[in-house]
Amino acid sequence: MLEDEPTAQSELLNDLDWVFIKTLSIFWCIHRFFYFEESEKHPQSDSDAVQNITAVLGHSVTFRCPLNQSTPVEPLYILRVKNDKVEDFINGFYRGRRIDVLPEYKDRTKVNQMDFSVEMRKISVSDEGLYKCVVFIKNKPEVSNILLKVTAKYSIPTIMTDCRELELELERDGASAGMSCQLNCSAAGGYPQSFVTWAGLNPSLTSIVYNGSSADNESKTWTINQTIVYDCYQPTNISCAVGGAVSDTITICEYITESQFCIQ
Repeated sequence: MLEDEPTAQSELLNDLDWVFIKTLSIFWCIHRFFYFEESEKHPQSDSDAVQNITAVLGHSVTFRCPLNQSTPVEPLYILRVKNDKVEDFINGFYRGRRIDVLPEYKDRTKVNQMDFSVEMRKISVSDEGLYKCVVFIKNKPEVSNILLKVTAKYSIPTIMTDCRELELELERDGASAGMSCQLNCSAAGGYPQSFVTWAGLNPSLTSIVYNGSSADNESKTWTINQTIVYDCYQPTNISCAVGGAVSDTITICEYITESQFCIQ
């Protein structure tokens, strides 16, 4: 029986920790209710300001609570906010002891009690959103907001071309005035959703035929593509870009010569 007592005590402490976490969101709502009128009268405090951090898809990010490291802190919690409500406990510690976390965060979060931070690994698009860092200093809660944004680089865009001779009615027959090119630019694997931009084209000679975008069901990354028709009257160097990724420069209408603009 004596050997079972430490285990029973440990289980009791874990249960108490979880009760504390479950009631933390309720405590936060009550805290905001009582201080709502006061916060309207005075400018927003530093603890209410939003700290913006960015993480690359598949990499790691660190949530840092803005505290003086010499400040004695008993509990620290990183909470996930969804639909304007605290829904998930990410990780943290209570009186120097780590707390069990949800399975989806257990193997990819790590607490650093020295600098009051929590590292999250293997970032996915679903991790994007608002978080709260809650610490208790002398039994008083200090809450800071952290907004996580996720990014992913798009692949180098590719350009596909289909150019044909453009026939115009001129004063004399037999003259070719240029070419009409159907151009497609596409890139994949990026986040957030972006769009196609072109360099080297005259907008007055450009017609958009198709704009397309689709998100991968699993990774939530985007594939972006656009098809345009461009009428060109001389060799033209062009490129396209999607979300900061830029294609190689190619030349279109390169078979047009000066003699093609002259009426024989």
